[in-house]
Amino acid sequence: MGKVWTILQSEYWRRVRSKTFVLTTLLAPFILILIFLGPAALGHFAAQTSTYEVAVVDESGEFSAALAEVGGAQFQFAPFEGSVDSARQAVQEERYDGYLLLPDNLLEGDGRATYYTREGSRLSERAQLEQHITNVVEERRLALEDTPAEVLSIIESDIGFATRMLTEEGDEADSAVLGFAVASILAFLMYFAVFFYGQYVMQGVIEEKTSRVVEIVVSSVRPFELLMGKVLGIGAMGLTQMLIWGVIILGGLTGAGSIVALFVDPATLDLPDGATQEAMLDAAGITIPTIPTSLIVAFVLFFLTGYLLYASLFAAAASAVDQQQDAQNLVFPVMMLLIIPLILTFFIIEAPDTTLSVIASFVPFFSPILMPVRMAVAEVPLWEVGLAFVLLVGTFLVTMWLSARIYRVGILMYGKTPSLREIARWAVYQ
Repeated sequence: MGKVWTILQSEYWRRVRSKTFVLTTLLAPFILILIFLGPAALGHFAAQTSTYEVAVVDESGEFSAALAEVGGAQFQFAPFEGSVDSARQAVQEERYDGYLLLPDNLLEGDGRATYYTREGSRLSERAQLEQHITNVVEERRLALEDTPAEVLSIIESDIGFATRMLTEEGDEADSAVLGFAVASILAFLMYFAVFFYGQYVMQGVIEEKTSRVVEIVVSSVRPFELLMGKVLGIGAMGLTQMLIWGVIILGGLTGAGSIVALFVDPATLDLPDGATQEAMLDAAGITIPTIPTSLIVAFVLFFLTGYLLYASLFAAAASAVDQQQDAQNLVFPVMMLLIIPLILTFFIIEAPDTTLSVIASFVPFFSPILMPVRMAVAEVPLWEVGLAFVLLVGTFLVTMWLSARIYRVGILMYGKTPSLREIARWAVYQ
């Protein structure tokens, strides 16, 4: 174990001190934020700066006045008295951004409103136009039926709805949308982490083999010690990186209210200027999910063990080849073992307690992803979590032993890429 510890320290400090580690650790959270929030922020600014002037050709004469009042800052509806051809010509001459044709049978429900524009409408623009027209038509239809004001108030009122999940302790936790979001993020994070750091192991093995450094190293340590130290060192680096990301994300969630305040005016949410972050988030309908400590602990344990399992397979495949390109064919079966649970993730989120979900979360090659996902959306008995973890650890020990036997032969073999049958013979070679 002394030699394993020495190799672990060497791998860990050599990679943690590299510029690549520092840059990826600091930039990755901001890149993810840009990917997820960038389009929404740009769309928000575009909506604030774009104003469309729309000519309304109202053949029924029932809606143009009402539309002129509900347009708001983004749409300015102007009643157009001319013909459809005249409106088309006005748009072509750029006097309007588009024209809205409301047929005379729209009020009866037989016609369909149509919006014409020179450049085509965006999805957000189409949705807002449809909402404006729907509201105006509904109000007009209700008015013609002499609907009492009390009934109109009931129709226009919002109905609050939320889903809650009861735990064994009697507490309530947010479910549904938040559970889906947390489970999806955990699944993709686990897949990315295992794949990314497994590739690190594979690349390191190939580099050492190509440079012939490994031939010198194995003269002082056993191949199993070298493989174990390398896998554990890179795993420690990955855990360090994920802990740093967790601290950065936690800091971002702490200031979520301030971030919302940059895009939303408190007055629009009926809040005073000095409203607290909690009030801003609550008024905006944004809920920061509370992740149980048990789920965090399970995620870390399943990540470490799952990484060790797959990293040993990546290392065994890398030891059998001389170039990165040749390793891809051998790694393909391993990648399929990672992709299958990712495909099952959405089924398990919808039905976490079915027989398929339970059995799949016990399979050692699937449990690093699927068991945390089940725990995020349902109350999983402790014995199921424990059994899945024991099976995962047992499979890792067997896989590491087999991978080390392949590794001891493969790191000294050069030339032709071996077949899977030849690699299987290496595992039992005495």
